[in-house]
Amino acid sequence: MNKTSFYKVLSANDTGETKSHQAGLHIPKTDKELLDFLSPLDSSILNPSAWITCIDEHRQTWKFRFVHYNNKLHSVTGTRNEYRLTHTSRYLKKYSAFEGDSFIISKAIDASSFRIKLLPAQGSNRAEKVKLKGWHRLY
Repeated sequence: MNKTSFYKVLSANDTGETKSHQAGLHIPKTDKELLDFLSPLDSSILNPSAWITCIDEHRQTWKFRFVHYNNKLHSVTGTRNEYRLTHTSRYLKKYSAFEGDSFIISKAIDASSFRIKLLPAQGSNRAEKVKLKGWHRLY
């Protein structure tokens, strides 16, 4: 079975540590492989989205929303053109995610759902700064 996985080292914004109002994990619009992996979205419509089913390492099912906030493409006053994975806060809070922890999402080519997992940051000091940021493919 061929499986694809991506991971993101979580920021303080991702985990809610900054108390900011952020709409989910940012997905870079330049990472076509990651965008296609999550779900194809039709950017010709305003804010297209897809609900994806994710199963964590404890076999709990979560529904995350993959969305392209794209009002900049549809309105002269629009300001947003970004992809996000939303509805992740409850999952991240349940497993006490902190800045520097890694969020992993995987899927077999023939699977209809994704597998997700949190990995604590390396070392015992969770406040230790991690320089690696953004999404990365696991090989």
